[in-house]
Amino acid sequence: MRRLLLAAALLAASGCATYQGARLYDRGTLALERGDAAAAVADLERAAALVPHASEIQNHLGLAYDAQGRPGEALAAFQRAVALDCDNEAAQRNLHAAEARTAVAGEAK
Repeated sequence: MRRLLLAAALLAASGCATYQGARLYDRGTLALERGDAAAAVADLERAAALVPHASEIQNHLGLAYDAQGRPGEALAAFQRAVALDCDNEAAQRNLHAAEARTAVAGEAK
């Protein structure tokens, strides 16, 4: 449902890049849901380039990076998502979890 709301909001902003960004976000999210992290990263990186102001895209890109074992890039994407929309609760949760994992990894060294 949230994915559809984002797509609608992106379309309301109009423009070909925004429309293509919404399509890539949807496709990348579906790839993430089926466990295809490589396809998710590819689509979500393109979506983020086309619609850089979309917090949800950054959040899902962080999830895709995390699924691909790229914690530093995941953390940065979650930080961007929260910076773009501090009310994005999913991004806040993901950022806190990524920060906790980073702290634990730092202590293990």
